[in-house]
Amino acid sequence: MVETIQIGEIAIAVSRKDVKHAHLSVHPPNGRVTLVTPKGTRSEVARAYALSKLGWIRDQQAKLRGQARETLRQFVERESHYLWGRRYLLSLREEDAKPAIRLGHRNIMLAVRPGSNRAKREAVVHAWHKALLHDVVPELIRRWEPKLGVEVSRYFLQRMKTKWGSCNYRARTIRLNTELVKKPKDLLEYVVVHEMLHLIAPTHSEQFLTLMSKHYPAWREARAELNELPLGAETWYE
Repeated sequence: MVETIQIGEIAIAVSRKDVKHAHLSVHPPNGRVTLVTPKGTRSEVARAYALSKLGWIRDQQAKLRGQARETLRQFVERESHYLWGRRYLLSLREEDAKPAIRLGHRNIMLAVRPGSNRAKREAVVHAWHKALLHDVVPELIRRWEPKLGVEVSRYFLQRMKTKWGSCNYRARTIRLNTELVKKPKDLLEYVVVHEMLHLIAPTHSEQFLTLMSKHYPAWREARAELNELPLGAETWYE
């Protein structure tokens, strides 16, 4: 059961779980605040803890409000696009042939049929993004399976509006946001490890946090970097 604590203009969703310590989080993109406390924590204790962190909460919310956001891509000549953390300019060419993409030193060259609209150009680029991810994700999974002692039965790629990834621990599958192709590859690796560890610890429990710290010690820095990069859609990681 989730309880809401109101402190001035800030609403804090409080949930009690099997954890040893309280975990306070401010979530992108809009600064939603959650507080996870150990089972049995009284409401007044949770409120006092939140009050003690009020300055930090407001600082985090201010950072999120100032966070850069990508405008909706139009897929036109000399538009900025990101790939593996680097900025490229789109070069558009119309020709009566099958759509194709070629990556240059600083350009992404997109060839489409004459009269192709924005939706068609976007679909071609999205399919290319998925192909690039399919080139690297299987190797990441294979590399981490023996380290973590888990097996992924299957992975999926899709646009996701609210998460960078998800895990179905019963089916032993993981799902990754195609927006990750725009981020540095080490952040993709962090998300893969995060989701694979959910095969052992399905929730963000104390066990999960311990496993993350053991296998990916820089996970907090990776999470912060991922959430601070420009957002294409309203995507974030908790």
